Amino acid sequence: MTSTIPNIGLGTFRLQGQVAIDSVRNGIEAGYRHIDTAQIYGNEAEVGQAIAASGVDRADLFVTTKIWIDSLAGDKLIPSLKESLRKLGLERLDLTLIHWPSPGGAVAVAESMAALAEAKAQGWTDLIGVSNFTNAHLREAIDAVGAAQIATQQVEVHPFLQNSRVVEFARSQGIHVTAYMPLAYGKVMAEPLIGQIAARHGASAAQVALAWSLQQGYAVIPSSTRRANLEANLRARDIVLSAVDMAQIAGLERNERLANPDGLAPQWD
Repeated sequence: MTSTIPNIGLGTFRLQGQVAIDSVRNGIEAGYRHIDTAQIYGNEAEVGQAIAASGVDRADLFVTTKIWIDSLAGDKLIPSLKESLRKLGLERLDLTLIHWPSPGGAVAVAESMAALAEAKAQGWTDLIGVSNFTNAHLREAIDAVGAAQIATQQVEVHPFLQNSRVVEFARSQGIHVTAYMPLAYGKVMAEPLIGQIAARHGASAAQVALAWSLQQGYAVIPSSTRRANLEANLRARDIVLSAVDMAQIAGLERNERLANPDGLAPQWD
């Protein structure tokens, strides 16, 4: 178990069945030690199968799952987390997040956070945090359990959606940020400016986009089903972008939000 969130992890959103098993197995073989899943992904059992088959010591892995909205009530959260552990074949999570704030405030943030803090106190998870929280939701979470308890806020961040208000507020409270969809579903690969910067660095556009997030101190959780891409994404840690590169990429902001499901997404900052 580690109390530090590795700066690059393997996302498993939309990966199902054997594809999920193969991606996680290949990722672990390539060197990933941070695996990110969620109850709603429907692949916790497959992720667990790949982890078990990897032969890597549990203490060397960092595993995250996220509590779905139907289990945010105080009496449902811990039982649902235990079910996730059963599927994953693990005795404890490294990090457990509230996946989305309860739509319409049906379950108060304070209630969910109290249950999540209790899960931590009981030893079911080493760290706790939130995902897709607005600043107002994050304030409620902080009021409930204290900023020091919130290990990360996981939100969509990529060059086309930099989520600056959310990032700045989290950081003002000393809360780490994890960037999901850091490659904007592959859209960064088609962006000419990123391609030009990549050419200067002898890197790929994906590596440059990841390096841009990493240099800002975010953890990133890209996903891929291809072994070569999994390996290449890890090498983003070796790229050092100049201040000019960073500024040019920051200029790509266009508020292009990709994760915005009807009936689930809050009123964004």
